[in-house]
This record gives sequence, structure tokens and C-alpha cells, in this order.
Amino acid sequence: MSNRRGLLIILSSPSGAGKSTLAKRLRDWDSGLIFSVSSTTRAPRPGEVDGKDYHFTTEAAFKAQVANGDMLEHAHVFGNFYGSPRGPVQDAIEAGNDVLFDIDWQGAQQIRNSALGQHTLSIFLLPPSIKELHRRLIGRGQDDSDTIARRMQRSWDEISHWDSYDFVLVNDDLDATEEKLRTIVTATRLRRIQQPGLTGHVRTLQTEFEEQL
Repeated sequence: MSNRRGLLIILSSPSGAGKSTLAKRLRDWDSGLIFSVSSTTRAPRPGEVDGKDYHFTTEAAFKAQVANGDMLEHAHVFGNFYGSPRGPVQDAIEAGNDVLFDIDWQGAQQIRNSALGQHTLSIFLLPPSIKELHRRLIGRGQDDSDTIARRMQRSWDEISHWDSYDFVLVNDDLDATEEKLRTIVTATRLRRIQQPGLTGHVRTLQTEFEEQL
């Protein structure tokens, strides 16, 4: 057991609000952060690597993992299944490593309600405006107009769950938002529940105190 339990750091936002970019920046800031590689039934996009970007799997195999309790969270989005395998996450936090999740509110809720929920840090990113959100989606150049329209329609559903998160940041400036994220993560790592060695240390202090009497 490490001197510190790892955190499950959840970043959520509507598509285009910057969570993937900020997740990458957090990992650049702390190379010890482990990115949770999700499983998905969708087809790989150009340049995506199996096992690095996603674990690409069949619908039958995915549902079997869910039935066996091997998914920490899962969701059905735009006709495909997405989920976070439980085993690697459990091993990582017990070893004192933080695990970073780029997931939606449904997945965040499932993780918070799981057995690992007490070690969760959830952060929601809001766009500065809906107009800017639409501009960013177009600027990514990843989706056709129909997909962008669906993402925009879904964006309010995502935003409506903002108040279920531990922290909420308006991402109007990437550098400033990144700095705030670093501060939040650093402080949350020091929560009492993340430091399993504190109980033993206090007992030692108690013994030393009694010996002085």
C-alpha cells in the first residue's frame, strides 16, 4: 500500500468545451497521472490506436464485461457503448497513482456511486458561451454537420448536470483553467481519506505523548 491513495479524477463537459485538451495538459504537468483507457464498440477513427486511445471491442464482448461487473461505469452514446474497465483503476489507486477520466455525467455519476466513489474528484467544464461551443466543434474538423448538430442538442443535457460535480470551471482561457485544475488536484490529494498512513502516525504520536507523562 502506498503512503497515498490515488484519486479518480473525472473531467466532464459538453463536446467542444475543452476536456480532452485539459486532460492532456494535466498529464503533461504530472507524468504520473494514468489516463483511463475506455472500452468502446465504435469503430476507430483515423490515427487512433487500440489499447492507447480506446480498447475497441464488440458489442457482445462489452455487454459480457458489464454483466460480469468488470466495468466501473458504462454508457450508450450516439449508438455506441463506452465504459471504464474496473481492474486497472483499482490497481492504480491502491498503488497511489491517480487515474484521469474523460467521461460524461452518466459515467461520473456511476463512479461516484461505486465502491471507489469516496476517492473521486469530479470537475465540470463549462464553455464561455453556446456560440463559442459551436465554433469550437466546427473548428475541430472531426464531425460532419449532422453530428455537430446532435452534439449541440446534447450539450444542454450535459450542462444541466453541472451542479452534481465537486468543482465547476468556466473554460474561457485554457492557461488559466489549467492552473486552477492543478490547484484543485494538488489540494484534493491531501484529503485525510487519501492518506492511509495518518492513522498510524497519530497512534505513534499518542504513544509518544503517553510515554512523556
